[in-house]
Amino acid sequence: MIKPLVSVLINNYNYGRFLPDAIKSVFAQTYSNIEIIVVDDGSSDDSRDIIKQYDGKVISVLKENGGQASAFNEGFLKSKGEIILFLDSDDVFLANKVEKIVQVFSDNNEIDWCFHALKFVDKDLENLDSYASNVSSSDRSGVYDVRSHINKGNLRGKMPLDGTATSGLCFRRVLLSKMLPMPEEIRITSDDYLKYASFSSAPGYILLAELALQRIHGNNLYTLKKDDRKQFLKNKIEILTAYWLRKNFPSIRKYANNLFAISINNHKLLGEQDKQLGERIEGYQSMLNIFEKLELHLRSFYYHLTR
Repeated sequence: MIKPLVSVLINNYNYGRFLPDAIKSVFAQTYSNIEIIVVDDGSSDDSRDIIKQYDGKVISVLKENGGQASAFNEGFLKSKGEIILFLDSDDVFLANKVEKIVQVFSDNNEIDWCFHALKFVDKDLENLDSYASNVSSSDRSGVYDVRSHINKGNLRGKMPLDGTATSGLCFRRVLLSKMLPMPEEIRITSDDYLKYASFSSAPGYILLAELALQRIHGNNLYTLKKDDRKQFLKNKIEILTAYWLRKNFPSIRKYANNLFAISINNHKLLGEQDKQLGERIEGYQSMLNIFEKLELHLRSFYYHLTR
């Protein structure tokens, strides 16, 4: 059997202390036909010195700081693989991950994406058993086609695995080329845009096996944080994500409207001011017809009452 080329895109910003673990975890794969692309997003630590140590073994992309979305875009431009896997530089792949993902795509010709579960670990890669898994015992791995559900505005109850992060995202190149380049103002948690766009574009596979370790440490910008700063970032990301989904994927407009309604309500409650975000909020509302505007206000009012 011809083994397809797999591109692993590692995005890094000031995680030099973790980066070698990420790179080594790809070298250690049981699947051999892999290219590794390391995108450094303007780090100011020793990341670039570390990347130099792998000259000839990885493809390096050294760029000015522009955020995670810009790293995705630049890494994809340098890639050649038929299958694309993302890896945050503070996470690691288990040794059989690539082999398992290739097998899923090989066995299911109809799918264009595969999202899998992640295992939470601490900064030393020790299990964090105190954090509950987002995989339910009643869930099952398999092919899911949720295009009709998300295009109607709803995904609730249609799929297992309540979310996954960057290191659990895998794509066929044919699909990713339709989504990238993505809007670079979605600077963090850019994976949400790719997930929702994938759900609306093609069938995929939910794999409940934990094939990568997601490292939780003091500098995580988003994951598992529960303070007001996280809530503001969450609202901002969701508003920007809704805006660009609505603009770039019209079929998903109902889901984008729902996401926007929830996020704008939470944003108002926090009372945060952000000029860029204000412009996007106005821009989103300008894309709505009169019926959508009415529905948006009703949904926002409902979410306000049910908080």
